[in-house]
Amino acid sequence: MTSAIAVKNKAPVAAAGHRRQLVVLAAGMFAIGTDSFVIAPLLPHIAEDLGVGLGVAAQLVTVYALTYAIASPLVATLTSRWPVERALIAGLAIFTVANIGAALAPNFPLALVARIFAGLGAAVFAPMASATAANLVPPEKRGYALSILMMGLSSATALGAPIGTLIGSFASWRTVFLLIAMLAVIVPFGIGRTAPANLAAAKLPLRERLRPLQNPMVLTSLLTSFLVLAGLYVSYTYISVIFDRVTRGDGAVMALLQCIWGLAGIAGAMIAGRLTDRLGNGVVIKIMLVMAVLNFSLLPFTSAHLSSAIMAIVIWGICGWGFVVPQQHRLIGFAPQSAPILLALYAMAIYGGTSVSGVIGAVGLQFLDRHQLPLIGASLIFAGIIVEVLSRRGHKTLSYAT
Repeated sequence: MTSAIAVKNKAPVAAAGHRRQLVVLAAGMFAIGTDSFVIAPLLPHIAEDLGVGLGVAAQLVTVYALTYAIASPLVATLTSRWPVERALIAGLAIFTVANIGAALAPNFPLALVARIFAGLGAAVFAPMASATAANLVPPEKRGYALSILMMGLSSATALGAPIGTLIGSFASWRTVFLLIAMLAVIVPFGIGRTAPANLAAAKLPLRERLRPLQNPMVLTSLLTSFLVLAGLYVSYTYISVIFDRVTRGDGAVMALLQCIWGLAGIAGAMIAGRLTDRLGNGVVIKIMLVMAVLNFSLLPFTSAHLSSAIMAIVIWGICGWGFVVPQQHRLIGFAPQSAPILLALYAMAIYGGTSVSGVIGAVGLQFLDRHQLPLIGASLIFAGIIVEVLSRRGHKTLSYAT
């Protein structure tokens, strides 16, 4: 079968060219990741400037995540026949204009609209970027290519978000969004210069593109992703209270832990990419999820002391970002010709899980001590493992029967 981003001729593009293209796409993911992660610590400044309460300002996070989740599969379908370069640049253009709009917004409603369009731009760019990266290289190098893009996202947590938070504290939250827009507007020039001429969108009918949704393994993989990300972000949403025995209210210590988490995520994405190419996605997914369950189960105790908290943060970052790479690799493997749509649905599952994590955590706080919230995360990730194991057994049984 041809891939959704098909190669017009069989001559391989030079490895150096691939690396340049992957770096450009990763830069776009870095801008999108910074935009996603930097807004939470800036909410008090935004709320004060726009004259709304903190809870109201938090809806800027919610509408971005929900727009990303809902729009991803829709725009992937609508842009399925577009040239790859056009789709990538269009997504970044919408994202750039939206961030400029957020920076200049005179009131909260207009800022909310700007965040909706920022989520839409990200929904256009990110799935297509992942699909493009996966199809730039041979199948045996696909894990490596995806890991480069995930390093762009994880770098946003280690570098982009902390730097943006610092700028927002000393300058203005509006300056942060303008800088993100400046970064995003540079990336299309790199796409234009490095986009290989032998890549083009495959001319496949919509029915053929949607055929993978009839595969139960696709649906169970998406359910696993939803459960795992909900489990991971239950703790991330409330990271400041979970680690308050270590930070003692010191923002610098909290920033250090978040930076360590991001750096561990960079390492986790790269490790997972290499292991996926060598061992296969199924093995790496199981390793990452089992380690994550054990880590979160112990977090009520390890979060009480600085040394053990740092160890837990490192494992958390490695497993969290290390799960994303093989899971994307698996979905693309199910149907390479529908990679953009599958990855868009994956984004929907990811951001859906992220969106509900705050609500799940809020309910959990009614019954559990705040330091025990990671137990809820461990339970959700374990449920993801159960879905994963049962779906694989069912697939093997069905294959054997047929």
